[in-house]
Amino acid sequence: MAAIIDLSGHVAVVTGGTRGVGAGITRALLAAGAEVVTCARRPPDRPVEAAGRTARFRPLDLREPDAVGAFFDRVRDDHGRLDTLVNNAGGTPFRLLADSDPHHAARLVALNLVAPLTASLAAYELMRGQERGGSILMIGSVSGTRPSPGTAVYGAAKAGLDNLARSMAVEWAPRVRVNTLVLGMVRTELSHLHYGDEDGIASVGRTVPLGRLAEPTEIGDACVFLASDRAAYISGASLHVHGGGERPAFLDAATVNH
Repeated sequence: MAAIIDLSGHVAVVTGGTRGVGAGITRALLAAGAEVVTCARRPPDRPVEAAGRTARFRPLDLREPDAVGAFFDRVRDDHGRLDTLVNNAGGTPFRLLADSDPHHAARLVALNLVAPLTASLAAYELMRGQERGGSILMIGSVSGTRPSPGTAVYGAAKAGLDNLARSMAVEWAPRVRVNTLVLGMVRTELSHLHYGDEDGIASVGRTVPLGRLAEPTEIGDACVFLASDRAAYISGASLHVHGGGERPAFLDAATVNH
């Protein structure tokens, strides 16, 4: 992606950009030439690097609005601008609704919906005054587009995030573009916790039409495109990055011969 899109001089923030999908996004932006600032509650085990360049890390709890405001003020002071915000931070443990409680649900909504809103509002204050505006990317999930047993609250929050992005895209146009990447399964350093060993990961991958899980850098490549001028007329969109989606169960259950 860096070979065809040059983000030199571009300043990006990636929340949760220190591991997994977030690190893949950070590396893709670095490789394209952007200056990248990552944030998370805990520092990475090692700096996130790509193409001989290193992302800057700053600790931040996105659930603390005052801390979020101070973080983006620091980005402005250090870099003079903000071109792209990638709202990647989020997640959920597996927990059936009957085993959950309202406090657990509220925490998940705070992390996966309210925190991206808080960060976006702070980023907008920087972007709205810039001649070239800016771009905000929400990292969504197929869990927000279909039933999500075991992660129902997470799925509901991701559905809300996609709708929020569409409203932002209307309210903040034409200065700021807002889009969502709807992710399927991605292979990260934590995949074994969800899918088991290599055989399990491969088996799960075969349920995807393209035959495998996504790599984090492939998510990053999509972010590079949406952050660039090549996507200058794309806003309020939901880009599905899921390898073709999920094969309908009835196809395997049916016994009709064709």
